[in-house]
Amino acid sequence: MYFLGLGLILLLLKFLELGPVATWSWWVVLAPFGLAVAWWTWADWSGYTKRREMEKMEQRKRERIEKSKEALGMTPRRRR
Repeated sequence: MYFLGLGLILLLLKFLELGPVATWSWWVVLAPFGLAVAWWTWADWSGYTKRREMEKMEQRKRERIEKSKEALGMTPRRRR
C-alpha cells in the first residue's frame, strides 16, 4: 500500500511539474507501481496475505468469546 501511495504522489508531482520530480524519468516515477504489483504478487503467492487475514479473524474470535464470557459472568474471580 505504501508503494501505491508513493507512486500516486510522484505521479502527481511529475504531472504538475513540481520540484525535482519534474526532471526525473518516467521510469523512476512509475517504478513504485511496479513494486506494488510485485509485492502483491509475492504476498498472494507466499500465503502472507492469507495468514494475516486468519490472524485477524482469530483475534476477533478470541475477543468475541471473552466478551461473551464477561456477559455471562464466567470470568475468573480475582483473589483479594
